Amino acid sequence: MSRQPLVTHIYTADPSAHVFEGKVYIYPSHDLDLEAEENDLGDQYAMTDYHVLSQEHPEGPATDHGEALHVARVPWASRQMWAPDAAYRNGRYYFYFPARDRDHVFRIGVATSDRPTGPFTPEPEPIPGSFSIDPCVFQALDGEFYMVFGGLWGGQLQCWASGTFVRDAETPADDREALRPKIARMSPDMLTFAEPPRDATILDEAGAPLISRDNDRRYFEGPWMHVYHGTYYLSYSTGDTHRLVYATGSSPTGPFTYRGQFLTPPVGWTTHHSIVEFGGRWWLYYHDATLSGGISHKRSVKVQELFYEPDGSIRLMEP
Repeated sequence: MSRQPLVTHIYTADPSAHVFEGKVYIYPSHDLDLEAEENDLGDQYAMTDYHVLSQEHPEGPATDHGEALHVARVPWASRQMWAPDAAYRNGRYYFYFPARDRDHVFRIGVATSDRPTGPFTPEPEPIPGSFSIDPCVFQALDGEFYMVFGGLWGGQLQCWASGTFVRDAETPADDREALRPKIARMSPDMLTFAEPPRDATILDEAGAPLISRDNDRRYFEGPWMHVYHGTYYLSYSTGDTHRLVYATGSSPTGPFTYRGQFLTPPVGWTTHHSIVEFGGRWWLYYHDATLSGGISHKRSVKVQELFYEPDGSIRLMEP
């Protein structure tokens, strides 16, 4: 199958794919075609709006439904509309997005629509108690919805290790336990957390928490949760080692046991993805920077089929 970008008239990244109304809807961030100096805090990712894409089938063409939300319409947000997600409940579509507030602290907002393509109407304030980036909202087997989120470095997850924001906080020392994604159950109205966010613990094969220097396995950003044969799969990016890896558990809140890598590093600095079932097959949506010639803040969403082995492990893929 083709591994060309889903669309080429704009740059898209960080795809969250869902099946709504019999189609695949993809909620990416929108990389701007601008020149920017790159740094580890991600200032080059200066996105200001979101588009929604859809496909009749993952192997078919994608339609761009246009702008669904712009930072100018979000009262509390100042800049950097990073990786979003979406969910459907009680006849409404919910769009979740991180952005910097007026104090340049990342929060997570929510906007709503009666259509999967939007436009989405944002709430006047971010979700109370939210912080950092990369929201993934999923429905657990018991019907409850949860959000798992968080990203290091420019994503500010390390700034909240003490429970309050410390602007210049550093990541843990190499021999300390690695930072973990956060997870919280959503309220019935999908607009707030029903509980304070807690750690989603990731363990090694011996049952010990992953440590900070384990850059090939420890969490960095881009969490995604899906269920396969009754098991929860928490997949994520290792960040500075550019891998997509996964861990599994029996509960939506963990703990999760590291299982392995399933995508080798693509072209470009970041990796961010989603996994969705459609037509009895499984699909990996991700991005790379081949269309822009390797410019890391000009990325493009792609899709390819994902395969499970009989033991439930995910087959290693090349982008």
